[in-house]
Amino acid sequence: MNMSRVVCAAAALCAVAVSAADAQRRGGRGGGGGFNQFFGGPDETYRPPAFHGNPVYDGRFTFARIKYRGFLHWAGAEGPGWSHDYPDAEENFTKILRDISAVRPFVEAGPILGSALVALDDPLLFKYPVSYMSEPGGWMPNDKEIAGFRAYMLKGGFMIFDDFREGWRGNYDFTNLRQQMARAMPAAKWVQLTGKEPIFDSFFKIDLKAAVSPTSAYGNNLPTYWGIYQDNDPKKRLMLIANVDNDIGESWQWSGAGFVPIAAANETYKLGVNYIIYALTH
Repeated sequence: MNMSRVVCAAAALCAVAVSAADAQRRGGRGGGGGFNQFFGGPDETYRPPAFHGNPVYDGRFTFARIKYRGFLHWAGAEGPGWSHDYPDAEENFTKILRDISAVRPFVEAGPILGSALVALDDPLLFKYPVSYMSEPGGWMPNDKEIAGFRAYMLKGGFMIFDDFREGWRGNYDFTNLRQQMARAMPAAKWVQLTGKEPIFDSFFKIDLKAAVSPTSAYGNNLPTYWGIYQDNDPKKRLMLIANVDNDIGESWQWSGAGFVPIAAANETYKLGVNYIIYALTH
């Protein structure tokens, strides 16, 4: 499917997209009660209705979405934060990646679409060089998951953190991500990226000011991008990237339905393609 078919414009539906995005922000945080008392406890893992099993690993690049325990950031039919935009976001994105690059990713096999859902303590994680986590504010890993995450990063894995705020009305998403990262890699230092780094020029030349979905629930907050380098050395590989105050997964999800203008969706697709190409070549 070409870009024009996947990323179609339907301005009349933009208001619906905004409402859907706002609904994500109203999800509960769980804890001992909240949504946990209805859907499961903090040690259980949600199973999205659209999940029909992981694709059979065959060596192809496969988008890996990280699943975490608990039901924090619940958003109705989309479930907890980690499953927001699944599977439409990765289905649309992998089609774009396939059509415009030499990467031949897994896209679909029968009812299985777009990605593998993988836990951080699953040995299969190491088959996926690039992984994606939505809503890291709801990520409360146990020690085994922290150990798996640390091993994955140190062995060359690259992780994308998306769909969260730096801080707003008591929201602590980025604070939580920093705290969990400190458990996994105590010496690691966060660096705010400027847009001049190689990851923003690995395939497309990215204009960070343009790579924002106008339907994002983060409103007028200007996104910032943060990373951690191997050995805290900017001359070495970037190990992860965090899209703070941005939600490129939501843009990918709704672009296929026409909720996101073509120009805006294209920029967030470019950002995702660059992340993949950079990770696969570093």
